[in-house]
Amino acid sequence: MRVLFSFIGGNGHFRPLVPIARAVESAGHTIVFACSSRRQSLPESETFPTLLLDQPKSSKTTPEMTPLRPLSVAREEAELRENFARRGAQKRVPGMITACQMWKPDIIVCDEVDFGTMIAAEYLGIPHATVVVIASGSFIRPDVVAEPLNELRREYSLPEDSNVEMLSRYLVFNPTPPSFRDPKFPLPPTAQLIYPFEKQDISSLLPIAEYDNSLPTVYFTLGTVFNIESGDLFSRVLAGLRNVEANIIVTVGKQINPEMFGSQPNNIHIAQFIPQAEILPHCDLVISHGGSGTVIATLAHGLPMILMPMGADQINNASRCQSLGFGEVLNVVTMTSSDIAETVNRVLADTNYRKVAEGLKAEMDKLPPPTHAVSLLERLSRNAQPIA
Repeated sequence: MRVLFSFIGGNGHFRPLVPIARAVESAGHTIVFACSSRRQSLPESETFPTLLLDQPKSSKTTPEMTPLRPLSVAREEAELRENFARRGAQKRVPGMITACQMWKPDIIVCDEVDFGTMIAAEYLGIPHATVVVIASGSFIRPDVVAEPLNELRREYSLPEDSNVEMLSRYLVFNPTPPSFRDPKFPLPPTAQLIYPFEKQDISSLLPIAEYDNSLPTVYFTLGTVFNIESGDLFSRVLAGLRNVEANIIVTVGKQINPEMFGSQPNNIHIAQFIPQAEILPHCDLVISHGGSGTVIATLAHGLPMILMPMGADQINNASRCQSLGFGEVLNVVTMTSSDIAETVNRVLADTNYRKVAEGLKAEMDKLPPPTHAVSLLERLSRNAQPIA
């Protein structure tokens, strides 16, 4: 079986595909990752064969920090519609058609917002599976993306798809705990649950110089995209965390120099990047922007959260975390350092947050391993029929 994997976003769109790709490859099948040259340098991408969908461009200067923007659901939905369902999909289809004609996959696996790849697959008659990367399930809706997608479908003589059924026509892999998904947006009949990570050996010690085992550990991250759109957020949060008696680990991303935040107390460690798999097993609380990847990784360890949504699907994820009872939400624009310290101390002191999070971890622990995806993809490749 020849399986082409494809993702259109950043690391949060790439990472959920990795365990499935490794399982397929380990089963003896041939795989390739199709992506833009801009995404080829993502962590771990060098371990997979890659098929570029465009020509590499000259490197750009390191992006500068930009101010925070007030939250706007309408703006984020418009960006999903215009950046992914319109411009991104339009650009994607021709390159993916060419790639498929050259590489000749039996099946395609893509992230759920790689709309252009799904249209190319349908145009070529290749069955495809999608992987859920928006944890709450309430961000991608027909009223947001159907119009531009149907305009593109008409260009390729494909029938109208007013309910965006192409996302779930054959097979959907959902690597999230079932109860986290918004009940107003249930999974389709073709969905299959799957554990989102490979089993890994974790170091027993955190890779930081100062670490006190008698104190709780708090991890703070803004991911790999929104970190440079954060204005003074890092500084405000760090100021608040100075008033928390805990081990504090902060990752700021490879575009940001930790030295810009000045000297810190011994209990605060700032790094550009540390794999979350090395941090989370030692944590008691995670502070984040609420990106799906970070939220699901945190739940896999049964940890409570403080969420500061900045855009994209983070607003939806943060709402689910708060309504389910394992997280608190702060406004990134108006919150103060005192708000941070008070909320962190309160969540650490209240064991109910962790009990709820551990309940979702228990859900995840029962999910089939990534190897379960292999037989489902083999079946889909043979029959090209929806799997329910």
